[in-house]
Amino acid sequence: MKMQAVGLVETLGSASAIMIVDKMLKTSQVTYECWNTKCGGHVTVFLSGDVSAVTSAVEAVKANPPGGEIIAAAVISAPSEETIRMIELSRKKK
Repeated sequence: MKMQAVGLVETLGSASAIMIVDKMLKTSQVTYECWNTKCGGHVTVFLSGDVSAVTSAVEAVKANPPGGEIIAAAVISAPSEETIRMIELSRKKK
């Protein structure tokens, strides 16, 4: 699968993650890919789309987080095949 860009946002708690996903999907034409949870309640949400849409979605939640605190956020343009494979494996685990 070819992705133009990947966005990731890390927050605390599933409820915050759901609100973040909802806002990003409403902000831009992006696709929800998956989320990963880690100990301590950390949740990282992954989405994809074209670079401008992903950037817009990530910036929207950074500027005005709909839930809890945004711990980290990034946009990766032209992600490597290994990055795409990592996302696809996370999606299959769910």
